[in-house]
Amino acid sequence: MTALFEPFTLRELTIPNRVWMPPMCQYSAAPEGPETGAPTDWHFAHYAARATGGTGLIIVEATAVSPQGRISPYDLGIWNDTQVEAFRRVTGFLTAQGTVPAIQLAHAGRKASTDRPWKGGAPVGPDAHGWDALAPSPLAFDDGHPVPAELTVDQIRSVVGQFATAARRALAAGFEVAEIHGAHGYLINEFLSPHSNHRTDAYGGSYENRTRFALEVVDAVREVWPDDKPLFFRISATEWLEDGGWSADDTVRFAADLRAHGVDLLDVSTGGNASGVRIPTGPGYQVPFAARVKNETALPVAAVGLITEVEQAEKILANGEADAVLLGRELLRNPSWARLAARELGGEVRVPDQYHRSV
Repeated sequence: MTALFEPFTLRELTIPNRVWMPPMCQYSAAPEGPETGAPTDWHFAHYAARATGGTGLIIVEATAVSPQGRISPYDLGIWNDTQVEAFRRVTGFLTAQGTVPAIQLAHAGRKASTDRPWKGGAPVGPDAHGWDALAPSPLAFDDGHPVPAELTVDQIRSVVGQFATAARRALAAGFEVAEIHGAHGYLINEFLSPHSNHRTDAYGGSYENRTRFALEVVDAVREVWPDDKPLFFRISATEWLEDGGWSADDTVRFAADLRAHGVDLLDVSTGGNASGVRIPTGPGYQVPFAARVKNETALPVAAVGLITEVEQAEKILANGEADAVLLGRELLRNPSWARLAARELGGEVRVPDQYHRSV
C-alpha cells in the first residue's frame, strides 16, 4: 500500500486516505436575509466534486462562529439552525461518498468585514453589509484597515462560548472533525502573536498569557465535541518576521500544549498576521515546519503549501514529514486528483458507481 492511500485513524475515526482538502473560502454565501452564512448550491457542488474525486477528508472553509467573526459578508457561518440544516445536505453527500466531512470554526478578528478577493478585498462599511471589527489590541492589520475595537475580558469569554456553541451545531450538522482556526492573522492567531497582541492583562505579554485565549477555546470546544471524534487546530507556524512575531520554536512548544488539551492533529500553515512580509514560496515550502512538529512532539500533523505532484505528496508521507497532505489550489484545478494519484501509485480509492467507466 502506498503512504497516500493508507487509512489514518484518530480517536475512533478512520479516514480512508491521506489526501485531504484544506479550508478555502468561497465567499459565496448570502450577505443578508434568512439564508445569511448558509451554504448554497455553489458550496454543495464545490465540495461534492472533490468527494466524488476520492478526497479522504474535506475541511469546509472558515466558518464563522458569529456574524462579527466573518472575514467577509459572504462567508459561511454556523451560529444558527438554518445554517445547520443547510450544512446537513453537504455532510450527508460527503459521507455517502466515503469522504470524512470536517469544518473549520473561525473568527476573523481585526481582518473581518472585508470585500471578496475578486472585488479587491478592501474593508467594507455598513453600506456594503460591513461591521466593526474586534481584536486583542487596537492595532490595524495594515494602513488600509480600520483600527479594531479592543476586546474586553467579558467579550473574550463570550467569543469562547461562541466557539463551543458553534461546535455543538457542527456536530448536529453532521461533521466528524472540528478544526479551530488559529492561523493566518485571524483572531486566535492575533492573540498568540506579540506582533498583534499588546495587551497587559492576563491575555497578553508572556507566552502563557498570549496562548490563554487559544487554549480556552480548545477546552470549550473539546468539552462539547465527542470523545470519539478528532479535534484539529490550524496554526501559522511562523509569521516570517525577523523579530517580534510568533516563531517556529513557539509552534513546537504550543503543539505540546495543544496535545495536552485534547487536540489530535496540527494543521501546519504559515504567515498571514503581518502585512507586507516576503514569504519564500516554492514547492512544499511549508512542509519543514510540519516535519519539525512531527519530529519534536507526539502530535500528528498535516502539511500544506504548494503540494501538487503525486510523487511529491507520497514522498512527504513516506519520509515521515507529515501524517497527511492538504492540497488546496491543486484540488481547485483537479477535483479528481486523489483518483488519478491512486491510479499512478497503484493505490485504492472509492469510485462512485456512476463513474465506473473512468477506472
